Order: sequence, then structure tokens, then C-alpha cells
Amino acid sequence: MRLSLAFAALLASLCVAKPLSTPKGFATTKGSQFEVDGKPFYFVGANSYWLPLLSTDADVESTFKQMQAAGAKVLRTWGHEAITADELAGAKQSGLTYYQLWDKAGSDWTLNEGPQGLQRLDNVIETAGKYGIKSLTYFPYRSGYGGLELYIDYLVGTTNVTHDVFFTNPKTIASYQRYVKTIVERYKNSPNIFAWELMNEARCLGDLPAGPNCVPGSNTLYNWYKEQSNFVRSLDPYHLITTGGEGHFYWKTGDLTSDYNFNGQAGEDFDLDMTLPNIDFGTYDHPGTGFSIEAWGNEWITYHSEAAKKANKPVILEEFGVVGLQNKTEIYPSWIKTALSQNQAIMPWQFGALGLTENNGNKIFKYADALINGASPNDDSDTDTSNVAARPSFRMRSRTNLLTETEISFA
Repeated sequence: MRLSLAFAALLASLCVAKPLSTPKGFATTKGSQFEVDGKPFYFVGANSYWLPLLSTDADVESTFKQMQAAGAKVLRTWGHEAITADELAGAKQSGLTYYQLWDKAGSDWTLNEGPQGLQRLDNVIETAGKYGIKSLTYFPYRSGYGGLELYIDYLVGTTNVTHDVFFTNPKTIASYQRYVKTIVERYKNSPNIFAWELMNEARCLGDLPAGPNCVPGSNTLYNWYKEQSNFVRSLDPYHLITTGGEGHFYWKTGDLTSDYNFNGQAGEDFDLDMTLPNIDFGTYDHPGTGFSIEAWGNEWITYHSEAAKKANKPVILEEFGVVGLQNKTEIYPSWIKTALSQNQAIMPWQFGALGLTENNGNKIFKYADALINGASPNDDSDTDTSNVAARPSFRMRSRTNLLTETEISFA
């Protein structure tokens, strides 16, 4: 009996262990740096949640041309889009991209693999590779465009539920894994995938409040990260995996224990999460797009560098942004210099493309997200969206030999 249990444990460990050799073109890690084909892979990347929403090949192609010209090497985008049955007619009329359809309470989602569904994600990932760009693809967002609360609403119910039930309920976990398996197995042989993110910005609370089982020290998110990273590794032995978290800490002592970003209230424990064997690198965001305190931001960057160094893993500042052109001009250079000097990869929020032509360059996708005068969706609240010239453009120049030579400018 003991022998059989030991053998079972060995098999389980093999299921989550990364193989010794990696296919050509796949990203890997070596200590605190990324590599591709055994060579250091330094990069400045770009966020574009809206790219899979584009319905024309020409606009997808145009966007990647602009990204390539800007020097982006990694695109971070959504691997999920979901709608409900009452949105279906409108989605078909407008051409809105969707991969999941949630029909009725108590029933799981159905998959849309058609031209308005996963074929659009196929096109994004294929076109990315054509322009030498890899995709950092994440699974459900905590809210919006089919976030995790759809899983709660349809599989658990809407009465007396909390946001964090998603991370522990067997029905939501099984449904999440069914979708993850669909996406991972679709692209697991593609070198165009940089890495998988388990979720964008997991927290104890979302549109729904947090419950009593997701509190500082409960390790609710840590346990979920562990379970799901092991699951993804069992499906895909080669691609990198990360949490997609915002990088909140859980510090029990010190001057910052009253700060939401450091006291564990969000549910994360960045230091602990980085120790998970199938979390290959760390991710974090700057707290809020309206955040504009330069010195605090530089400290936030340094704290994550120190944590990554302890874990001997890379880390990506994968979302940052401030409101106001003056803030961008004054603060971005400081933050970027700090991050790059500490060998972090960076991904500003977000890439802006111009000259898009779908529906003559003007189209509402969902919520307030729209093409306006050929400019891609932009959530910078102080930007005058009535004038294309006011829409922020994004330009980069990167050299792989020295991160400190990377230049980013916003205009």
C-alpha cells in the first residue's frame, strides 16, 4: 500500500514538472531573466485588451504593424470574451466577439468556435507571430466582458454569495478548468504564446463583496493559484505560467500594515505566491490608473524587484498608467528608469492604434469601449475622445542588449 501511494505521488509530481527540453521559439526563464532559445529575452511589451474585439483582418494586421514599428515584443491580451443569452441578439447584430455564451441559470457556458468567436483569437495569435510578437494571454478577468462573476451567477446563484466563492466552489473551479483546457490545448504547441496568466487581477472582492473566508492570511488566492498553475502545467509542459495578479503584499509588521496594498486585504501574498513551483514569474500593476505619486511608485517597483530576487524569478510590471499628459511626461520616465534598471520587463497600459477602418473607424463594442475616428479604445478618462489628435499614441524603441536603452514616449 505504501509503495502504491509513493508511486502515485511520483506520478503526480511528474504531471506538474516542467520537462528538460523546450521547443524552439518558446519563452523560458533562467533565474531572474527571460530567455528564448537559450538567449536573454529583454522586452518592452504592450497591453491591448481590445485587439480580439476587432472584426477585420486588416485592422488586426494594422495594429500589429504599429506594435512592431514601436518595438513591442510581447502583447498582453484577453483570452476570454463572454456574453449572456439576453446579449446574444445584439452581439450578432453588432459583430461583438464572444467565446462563451451563458444561457440559463444552473447551466454551464457553451463555446463559440466560429468566425465571431475563437477564430478571432486564432487570428490575433497567428498575426502576432507574423510580426515577431508573443502573446501573454490571460483567462477570465475578475469582472467585465464575462468575468468570473458570470460563473458565480450561473453556477452558484445570486443570493447571499460573495466574490471569493469562485476560488473555492467545485462548480466554478470545474467550469474554469474546462475553459482553460479549451484555450491551452488550442495553442499549447504555438511559440507565439509567451505565457499563460491564470486570471487578470484576482482579488477577494470584485463587483461582489469579499466573504469571511477570504481575508489576510487565509491563503485563498494562494491555494487557488497553486491548484490552477498545477492544472495548466499538466496540460502544457512548455509554456510559462504566471498568476496575473496585481502584486499585493501581505506584510504582518512594519509601517505599511494599514495600507491595502501591503496588508493582505486584497487576498494576495506576493512573496508567498512567487514560491509556487509552477508560477514561473511574477506580475504586478501600479495601483490605479489615476495613481500619480512618483516616489511611492518607485518604491512599489523596488519592493517587487526585491521579492522577485528572493524567489530567483523574473517579474513584469504589466500595467501602469497615470491620467494627464503632464503626469505622463514627468512620472513615466522616472518609473520606467527604475523598472528597467532593475531588469524588469514593462508593459504600459495601454497600446493605442490609429487608422483603424472597421465601420469607417467608428464603432461601439461594449460598455464605453469604441473605435473613434479610427483610434482604438482608450480608457484615459481625461482624454478628449472627440479628436483623434487627443488620443494617446504609444511609441517604443527597444534594444535587447541593454534594458536601460529602452525608450518609451506617449504623446
